[in-house]
Amino acid sequence: MTESRRKAALREGRLAARDAIPPEERIEKSLAMVAFGQEVVEIRPGTIVSAFLPIRSEADIRPLMALLRDRGARICVPVILDKQTIVFRELIRGAELVKGVFGTSGPGPEAPELEPDIMLVPLSAFDAVGHRIGYGGGYYDRAIRRLHEKGRDPLLIGIAFDCQEVAFVPAEDHDVRLNAVLTESGFRPFSR
Repeated sequence: MTESRRKAALREGRLAARDAIPPEERIEKSLAMVAFGQEVVEIRPGTIVSAFLPIRSEADIRPLMALLRDRGARICVPVILDKQTIVFRELIRGAELVKGVFGTSGPGPEAPELEPDIMLVPLSAFDAVGHRIGYGGGYYDRAIRRLHEKGRDPLLIGIAFDCQEVAFVPAEDHDVRLNAVLTESGFRPFSR
């Protein structure tokens, strides 16, 4: 079995496990993440944090985004431009959101594009050393690589439920490791 097929099988299994979490339980688990996240995500005024607006059965981290904004962070969310590229547009309170692809929504083209200092990254699966499997499009890997090429090294925090952990993620050259993961059980940093 190829690496991409292994990843696809892990992605499918972990997303099915996430989908199986009842909505009420998912809300409680998301709120637990927020409680842990507010204690460990260090923010200085002006820190740029990329987050995401939940789709499907993703954790809802909007309360964490609000807390970080109240502490002085500038919040941005990913917007898909084409089959290769996402940008991070600033999310201003009260701004109108436009529909995107894959069920996403985000600020329109008038919103400033920002380069994150901290990235809260959605994922399908992760392992105990910080390897992640995304949704298969490679958008985050390419976006992070572009930031690295500009000399930026954002803190990468995966956002997932405990049920999304797997024993081993087959890593490929283009895959970018997480610095930490935030789940309903807490914040777990990965050693480098």
